Amino acid sequence: MSINKVNSFPSTYRSVNSVFDDLFKRAWVDFAGTDNFISHPAVNIKENDDNFELELAAPGLDKEAFNINLNEGVLTVSTSLENKEEKTETGYKRREFNYSSFKRSFHLPDTVDSKGIVANYENGILLVSLPKREEAKKKPARTIEIN
Repeated sequence: MSINKVNSFPSTYRSVNSVFDDLFKRAWVDFAGTDNFISHPAVNIKENDDNFELELAAPGLDKEAFNINLNEGVLTVSTSLENKEEKTETGYKRREFNYSSFKRSFHLPDTVDSKGIVANYENGILLVSLPKREEAKKKPARTIEIN
């Protein structure tokens, strides 16, 4: 035996409800209508022996579009793009404005050497390298002799 949901509303109510369900269940990126729209880029965080690495997937941007700031132990990566397009043809004028932006913030651990942070943007990936302080790096194991 299975349980089936029965909707007692007339079919017009069901269709209106499904429109609202579709609207609010879809990601807002689906409604942007442009390839440049970014809601929040995917981020990978890796820890190595000598550093941390942040990889942000943000294809289609120029490196000049990024702003990277460090303030009181919080690293903020952001971008703000504005596109304006205006076409004038016989009898009408069309203007389109496109704005897209994102802002991601990361609380850095005290083990990060903030003076050595470097960033590189290549093939749609922004790589931010966060070196560890010398005292935070893993030390090789050593054997202690007994006297």
